[in-house]
This record gives sequence, C-alpha cells and structure tokens, in this order.
Amino acid sequence: MSKSRPTFDEMLVGEETPRPPYSAYHRWFSNEDLKDLRRKSSEAEAFFRRIGITFNVYGQADADERLIPFDIVPRIISGREWSVLERGIDQRVRAINAFLHDIYHRQEIIRAGRIPKEIISKNDAFLPEMIGVNPPGGVYTHIVGTDLVRTGENEFYVLEDNARTPSGVSYMLENRETMLQMFPELFAQMKVRPVSSYPRLLRRSLADCAPPATSGRPVVAVLTPGIHNSAYFEHAFLADQMGAELVESHDLSIENGRVAMRTTQGFQAIDVLYRRVDDDYLDPLTFNPDSMLGVPGIMDVYRAGGITIANAPGTGIADDKALYSYMPDIVEFYTGEQAILKNVPTWRCSEADSLAYVLDHLSELVVKEVHGSGGYGMLVGPAASKKEIAAFEKKLRARPSNYIAQPTLALSTVPILTKAGLAPRHVDLRPFVLVSPNRIDITPGGLTRVALKKGSLVVNSSQGGGTKDTWVLGD
Repeated sequence: MSKSRPTFDEMLVGEETPRPPYSAYHRWFSNEDLKDLRRKSSEAEAFFRRIGITFNVYGQADADERLIPFDIVPRIISGREWSVLERGIDQRVRAINAFLHDIYHRQEIIRAGRIPKEIISKNDAFLPEMIGVNPPGGVYTHIVGTDLVRTGENEFYVLEDNARTPSGVSYMLENRETMLQMFPELFAQMKVRPVSSYPRLLRRSLADCAPPATSGRPVVAVLTPGIHNSAYFEHAFLADQMGAELVESHDLSIENGRVAMRTTQGFQAIDVLYRRVDDDYLDPLTFNPDSMLGVPGIMDVYRAGGITIANAPGTGIADDKALYSYMPDIVEFYTGEQAILKNVPTWRCSEADSLAYVLDHLSELVVKEVHGSGGYGMLVGPAASKKEIAAFEKKLRARPSNYIAQPTLALSTVPILTKAGLAPRHVDLRPFVLVSPNRIDITPGGLTRVALKKGSLVVNSSQGGGTKDTWVLGD
C-alpha cells in the first residue's frame, strides 16, 4: 500500500484490453468521435450551471459559488464487486448503530476493554446530553455516506464513515440524469442499475422512523442553515424530491410540546426533521447559545419523544478519525463477525510510539485532523514541499492528539475525458445508505469523486476534484 505499489486501473488490463465491467463501454467508446464527446462534455457543464449545481469554498478570498466539474466517462462496477461492497457496508452500518446505542447507554465496549474510555469521554463529538436517550426506532444514523477507495482487483478499504450529515447525494442523482439524457443508447445496451428511487426511499425511511407522538402520515421537513451554506442546493433539491418542506430556524417554534413550522393555515407539527445543521448549532438552549441556525428547546422535545432528528445528535463520534482505527474491533464486538471491508492502517498520534514514527516518516504519510473534513487541514506527505512538511510538523508536535496518520494508498484510477482522449485519474466512492428500524437500503453506486489533476490523490471538490456517474451493472 505504499506509493511505489503499481496503480490498479479499473478500466484496462495492460494498454488496450478492457476489464470485463468495461468491455461494452470500451467497444462503444472506440467507435465514438472525440469531438462529439467533448461537445457533450461542454453541454453537461452548461446544464449543471443552468440548474445551479454549485458549492461554496470557505476560507478563501474568492469564496464564491463554484461549479463542481463533471466528467462524462462513467465509473463502472460489476454486480459481483458491488455485492461484496453491499455486504460490507451493511455490516459496518449495523455495527455503527449498535455502537452509538451502547456508548450512550451501558458502554459495554469500554467495559470489555475493546476501546479506551478516553476516546469517548474526551471527544468533542460525544454529547453527554444524549446519554440514556433512545431515538425513535433505535436508529441513530438514518443517512450514512461511507467513503471507499480501491487498491486492487478485490481490495477495497473504508477511508472514513460519514455519520453526521453526509452530503453529495444530489450530485449522484443529477449526474445520472445527465448521463441518461446524453447517452440513452448506452443505457439501452448495458444493464445499469437505477439510482432514481433514492428520494422515495429516503422519504419512506425517514417516515418509518417517526416518533411515538406521530398521528397519521408522518410530516417530514428538511432543516437548512440557509442559502449561504455550501450544500444549500442539495438541501433544497432533496426537500423538493421528497415532497418535504424546506425550513430554516425562523420558520420553526415549539408549540404544545412539538416542533412546528409556520404554514398559511398556522403552525403544523413536524414528525421527522432531516437536519443539515451541525450538533453545536441545533439548540441554543442546550449547545451553542449564540446559534441562530437551530430551534430553542428542540432537544427537550426530542428527549420527550415528540420529534425524530435525522441524523441523531451525537452521531458524529462514529465518524471521528481517532475512533476510525478501532472500527474493526467495533464491527467484531457488535456483529460477532470479522469486518468484510478493510480499514486503512492508522497511527494515532496521541500515542507516543505512533507519534515518533509519524514524525520520522512525514514525507511518506497522509496526516489528517481527527475532526477534519473536505480535504482541509491535512498533509499529503509525498506531494508536500520540505517547507510545508516543516510547518505541519510544528502543528503536529503542538497538538498530537488532534491528528492521525495513514500510509499513502495507491488509489485506483478510472479514465477521464481530456482534449487528447482518455487519461487515468485517481478516484474514491461514497455510496449512500438509508437506515430505518427494519431495513437498510444501499443505493447501487453512489458518488464517485475524481482527482482531475494528473497524479493527485485529493478528490474533494473543495480541493479541485470533480465527480462521475457510477454505474453498477446488473450482472
């Protein structure tokens, strides 16, 4: 798994022979005119710009709205490969929900000595306010985005678990819609499993988690921080697709012990709130008193069984990078099975021996903040200058418990369309998972993120990455 390991090409074996999942696409592409494909690529970009699929980049002087680049060459996964991923994701998500219930109740995993107490008690993502609280249906992580990378024919690793408020599903859906419009003949030839049912399944899954106070058909709403949030397009998109109300904090109040939204007929009680607001801003009476994005008193209603909050407050500890290295133990403890999907080997910089190793090998490793996301606050050693490594070393020595380190994986590549034709670029994959009391739905495919710069391993849109449509074949 070092940087010297040969890179696995998902499309080709050698220079010209396609792997079986790509064989039909490879034949089709070989007969296409490159100019026509480049024209379609420009049409796709114009389409995304027209409907407003943009995101904001924070912390930069030019932090305006940007278009996420879209590549028209699909990432293709065989049905056999997907079935393995599906089983592994299902197992992992079940373990995460069991873990969350445990740490907010009896903490058996700590009593058993499988994880240290400090990794929970001293973790900012752990919410003492959730101790003893039972979410409706026993579900903590209603929506999960599991980031996967591939390093070989049958080698997949979980890079991280997104259990707080995973984003990107709107791009998965719009990417597919665009490809269906542009290449209908390909979908007629190839058995590509659909993803269009996601909004319907999301609505059903959330409704199945309605609280005891619900009467009649559950009322579902999406809570957004507002138009200036980087993922606002997705909030509005999903609310519209589900037939749910999109609300902000000023639309909501506590009425008769329920969270209610203003309507033209007065206040209407909400049963399930799909919130895209972080824990700290959810309730100014319980968490950050300066928050203008949440609902004062919502936690009291939640604890009393008057509303379902998806995802549940306090789930963020499950995707904390310091806890990540314990996930194989967590899976085994709660399922009694070995983890189907591998973890990336991880050094916890809070431990003296690990810190010493990481400091000696900074130029070879990827170092991440335990609470970081979006590719921010990380060091990719092989791509960093001596000056960048020296500056990062100072930060690491000052706050070692804030970081974990991992080897630089030889991420697989898939082709993108360039002016000269196809060229390989590194990718990851974020499948989306819906959890309700009686079922787990995993959308066949997910969001493939691609590093558009040659040789780059950073796929995040905020760092210059793009997206692809992900095809899971029905073979």
